[in-house]
Amino acid sequence: MIWARAVTFVNARVVTRDQTATSIRFSSRVLSFDERPKQGDTVVDLGGGFVLPGLVNAHDHLELNHYGRLKGRERYENASAWIADMGQRLSCDPAVRVGRAYPLIERLFIGGIKNLLAGVTTVAHHNPFYPEMRRTLPIRVVRRYGWAHSFLLETRPAGARGEPGGDIAARWQTTPPATPFFVHLAEGVDDEARGELPKLEALGCLKPNTVIVHGVAIDENGWRRVARTGAGLVWCPASNAFLFGETALVGTLIAGSDEARVTVALGTDSRVTGSRDLLDELREARTALPGAAPKLLLRMVTTEAARLLRQPRAGKLAVGAPADLVVVPAVADDPAAALLQTTRRDVRLVVVDGRPLVGDPDFAPVFKARKVTVRPLRVDAFPKVGDSGLVRRIAGCPIAEPGVSVA
Repeated sequence: MIWARAVTFVNARVVTRDQTATSIRFSSRVLSFDERPKQGDTVVDLGGGFVLPGLVNAHDHLELNHYGRLKGRERYENASAWIADMGQRLSCDPAVRVGRAYPLIERLFIGGIKNLLAGVTTVAHHNPFYPEMRRTLPIRVVRRYGWAHSFLLETRPAGARGEPGGDIAARWQTTPPATPFFVHLAEGVDDEARGELPKLEALGCLKPNTVIVHGVAIDENGWRRVARTGAGLVWCPASNAFLFGETALVGTLIAGSDEARVTVALGTDSRVTGSRDLLDELREARTALPGAAPKLLLRMVTTEAARLLRQPRAGKLAVGAPADLVVVPAVADDPAAALLQTTRRDVRLVVVDGRPLVGDPDFAPVFKARKVTVRPLRVDAFPKVGDSGLVRRIAGCPIAEPGVSVA
């Protein structure tokens, strides 16, 4: 038996929590930084490229990413109006009916591919954790979480199999305190949306493990109350702008004093209302927060996202941690600024648990070292190589991911 070999990237800029290292050595886990390669290692010179922690997408509906954006009017006051419009589309739009007819396992797979190609190695799915996720997704999906959809859909279908959105109070009470509890809240700009935070507080469900998704209608006073409890926000600026023309007061949340600060992570929502992927979402966030430092946005998809989702192994590169990493080109001197200029075709390599899954052809030696057979594919007209099993899965999926082709 020929064992997989360790890989050392040299002449690199490796983003760790405390420093920027010049090399990283890894197998299934990170083995060291700034250490000379050992005998038998596969050594790759990155030419000054950045090695970042695998990105964390804090909010997605994985089964909905094959539709494309849908809405029935230019601007909504509340998500309830959008849901009502979509109810009509479900019954009368042939394209939507075709999309719903695909097996759930295929829809979830496309959601995973969307994330993987953008350098995401961990994603939070907002709906039940379906058994199909264990069999089909190439990235990590958060497994320990509580959820309810929203006040609107407590008794109405919300999940891919028609599962109800769930009673918020009951589901929060059954969620362990150390486990994140996700809920869409204040998704709109009207009085109904503004009343949802007080409603959640009255139920006793605003606690440190509460993760508010969207929060568009929450005012500064409301966010101060959220900060006092230790609850956090998943921010989806592209989806918010598409539906409502405005988004949450994130500038206020990140500029306040320590006691008034709220942990903010970035999420894509699904492509039904959101951006194509997390890299595009980062650029949406920069547009919405023009004065924000790029490193703050980087934290929203790494350390802050991992903290909010209670995923201590995610969002960081540390000795002993899983080798979940992404390599991006040195298009700027700062890693966060470089990431903001990176699209999925520019992503040089994505590794999950030490296993390279997709990358540029010149990273073929890394695949070989880790005992991963490669097969070519193209991403937005750029040549790539991928894990042969993953590429076969893409080729066999009845849903085509736009911009991805297999020879």
